[in-house]
Amino acid sequence: MCGIVCYVGKRPAAPLLLDGLKRLEYRGYDSAGLAVQGDKGTRCIKSVGKIEELQAKLNNEELPGQIGIAHTRWATHGKVTEENAHPQTDDNGRIFVIHNGIIENYQSLKEELAGEGHKFKSQTDTEVLPHLIEREMSKNGNSLRDAVRKALRKVDGTFGMCILSSDHPGQVIVARRGSPIVIGVGSDEYFAASDVSALRRYTDQVIYLEDNEMAVLTLEGFEMSTFQNERVARSAETVEWEPDAAEKQGYPHFMLKEIFEQPETLKNALRGRLVPGEGVPKLGGLVPVWEKLMVCRHLIIVSCGTSYFAGLVGRYVFEELTDMLVEVELASEFRYRSLNFRPDTAVLAISQSGETADTLAALREARRKGATLLGMVNVVGSTIARETDAGIYIHAGPEIGVASTKVFTAQLALLTCMALLIGRHQRLPVTYGIELIKALEDLPAKVARVLRRADRIEAAAQKFHKYDNFLFLGRRYLFPIALEGALKLKEISYIHAEGYAAGEMKHGPIALIDENFPTVALVPRIASYDKMVSNLQEVKTRNGPVIAVATEGDDAIHELADEIITIPESHELLTPILATVSLQLFAYYCAGYRGCEIDKPRNLAKSVTVE
Repeated sequence: MCGIVCYVGKRPAAPLLLDGLKRLEYRGYDSAGLAVQGDKGTRCIKSVGKIEELQAKLNNEELPGQIGIAHTRWATHGKVTEENAHPQTDDNGRIFVIHNGIIENYQSLKEELAGEGHKFKSQTDTEVLPHLIEREMSKNGNSLRDAVRKALRKVDGTFGMCILSSDHPGQVIVARRGSPIVIGVGSDEYFAASDVSALRRYTDQVIYLEDNEMAVLTLEGFEMSTFQNERVARSAETVEWEPDAAEKQGYPHFMLKEIFEQPETLKNALRGRLVPGEGVPKLGGLVPVWEKLMVCRHLIIVSCGTSYFAGLVGRYVFEELTDMLVEVELASEFRYRSLNFRPDTAVLAISQSGETADTLAALREARRKGATLLGMVNVVGSTIARETDAGIYIHAGPEIGVASTKVFTAQLALLTCMALLIGRHQRLPVTYGIELIKALEDLPAKVARVLRRADRIEAAAQKFHKYDNFLFLGRRYLFPIALEGALKLKEISYIHAEGYAAGEMKHGPIALIDENFPTVALVPRIASYDKMVSNLQEVKTRNGPVIAVATEGDDAIHELADEIITIPESHELLTPILATVSLQLFAYYCAGYRGCEIDKPRNLAKSVTVE
């Protein structure tokens, strides 16, 4: 969730570290700090608040040096104070540690170290790490590398961390267990970060650390090993997207840029994967497990947040197109269940980052139970991509806004492709496959048509943004989109919103309807249209304001709605994508009119890498 950046090279470190931190702001944070090592030792500066506060401190102090580590913290243990910001140090201020994750046994370690005379200054779990390292160094005369390795063997929990020592100049040590660390290989310089976006401006060659691995970065190069001191050799991967993909490019917010990128991201997600004449998609990432998929009759989708809602849409699509029994589970609850898989069970993990802690935990539990593991992620080389048997890359490019937009719609498109691929090998005729693939090919252009109505959607947001409560209603494929639309509004505008299956309205929510409680109704002309119209009539009878997301040319809906947002007619399975884009824009403009910090909503982080 927090951000990590490290640099070892020949350039001044502080500007590079600050630039990297700014590129990780979207992950969420409440304080920041850095430590830079130069000829006269190591200096550390920390601040509470935005990175600009740290920048202001640096402007008043000279911080020379070509080696450094930097961090943005999102508070877990301890309040938001400079003492609790990272880097954390040992008693003598000689060892500096930045850390993402949670040290689960920190309290017992802290008591043990305090009993030996160590003094603690912060409330963080991280502070035990420099003290453990210092103890190992002083007790046995270990090198910094060996001291870190031995110290980490005593730690329970998750971490991505970087260590700098004034007594061992010229090197930075990075280590990982459960929280991502990527090494960037430049020209006579080396980087490490918790996310590729922090270092992509400087290199496109990266190596992902795996769990229980560490690396020592020096000017001469880097060396990787396991915590058991076994050497690791791994080739660098090339980052496919360009640095400017992570820039705003003239848009006021990353979220708006990413909403408007969706015609292109859908093309990228589908490029090379559609075979119109045969009515069959090509998904090469599934080839390693294809024989198992052909006999699989039980699919469990595990995910969190917006990806969970993608899974809910996917359930309807898979049940429509295949013979599979499909379940969708919140990853955070999945491993607490008493699981009893059939031999033909596959588990599909959906995650934007590929590092979501709860989703990873669910996958590992599924592996223990013998399931075939599949992944759908956006980040190449991420942990979920490495730990699954096969999967699908989303290829949506970097998504910086905390509220997911373009990755979600690409997930929906690829779930449809996956279901169609399996269904065509089961019972679907070629004519159906050709029809759906044609609709998928037309989808980017139809999304562009929705985007061309942004002004109309903004006008609706201007009219409705002052309401404090919303109800979102949908049926079948659009029920999960009602949930997602409500989530987007909550995430970035802080308006209370609830998504409901429209058939459940009379089972409780209708009690809330009055002139101060607007309803957003997903009512395109699909199979559920007539029943949705009945729901709208019930809302209007109770004087509830209505915003209808309806099909172009549906004049009848004007009698029941105060505002209408239109979407093009499309294949019923793809209507959720078009409805989603309109709701993303509505949430964005509501947040703008309410003066919210859209790209960095309070208390939220882009990648949830701790449970």
